[in-house]
Amino acid sequence: MEKILSVKNLTKKFKRVVVNNISFDVEKGNVYGLLGPNGSGKSTTFGMLLSTINPTSGDWFWFGKKGTDTDTLKRIGAIIEQPNFYPYLSAETNLKIVAEIKGTPYSRIDEVLQLVGLSERKKDAFKTFSLGMKQRLAIASSLLNNPEVLILDEPTNGLDPEGIIQIREIIGDISKKGITIIIASHLLDEIEKICSHVIVLKEGNALFCGRVDEMTANAGFFELKADNNSALSAALEKLHWFSSVKTEGEFIKAIVRADATVSASGLNQKLAEKGIFLSHLSRKKESLESQFLELVKNNRS
Repeated sequence: MEKILSVKNLTKKFKRVVVNNISFDVEKGNVYGLLGPNGSGKSTTFGMLLSTINPTSGDWFWFGKKGTDTDTLKRIGAIIEQPNFYPYLSAETNLKIVAEIKGTPYSRIDEVLQLVGLSERKKDAFKTFSLGMKQRLAIASSLLNNPEVLILDEPTNGLDPEGIIQIREIIGDISKKGITIIIASHLLDEIEKICSHVIVLKEGNALFCGRVDEMTANAGFFELKADNNSALSAALEKLHWFSSVKTEGEFIKAIVRADATVSASGLNQKLAEKGIFLSHLSRKKESLESQFLELVKNNRS
């Protein structure tokens, strides 16, 4: 797979270390999530990659070329700050101004407005737009130069549920066109629904870099219930299949060991042989949220 971006030991220090020796690759055509709470170094990382912030150390390569020069920026679309348009001008006129600055033809305007669902509002003043519509216009603006890469910093921040869904769908449509997308977000649910890959940051440190499904590729757990949960718990703890067994409300949660092979039917049969009959048995996967919290817990300063 072709590498669009390669980051090597990137570090930025202000009064403290904001980004600490992170490395990751971005492959063409995928959607990457830079995941972490506020202050984890996401925006600073984007700033360095777009050459608006000077790194303390480390390197990065866009399209195989070191650093970020003017020609490279022409191949990238980015929204790093809040949308900044003229409030009394229409969406179409605002995009014409952006097209002039970027040196792109006006013919792209209708295409990008269609993509973000604003064609019917193109003659309306920017000040009449909702926050979600303003964000969608910003995405349209970033697509005017037909970029190969789209960088979005917290694209759903402050939006209502409907606005979040709209942005999510737009990102999916953009990705289908083969554009590589890098999203910074503190929302686990957003990353899990949108991204194929994730880079987890905490206090400037990269805790995980890889596919979302690899991060959640655990053996999972069983959720169980019986008339006598105490006896059930004791029986589960004697089996070699589980790394932990704990009570959560009315259910018992038995986390499957990574090296264990156990099916629901096999577990049910084993318990029945011990005289324990289940009223509830369900096998589940840990969510990205659970994996994220586990990563953070295991990497506390």
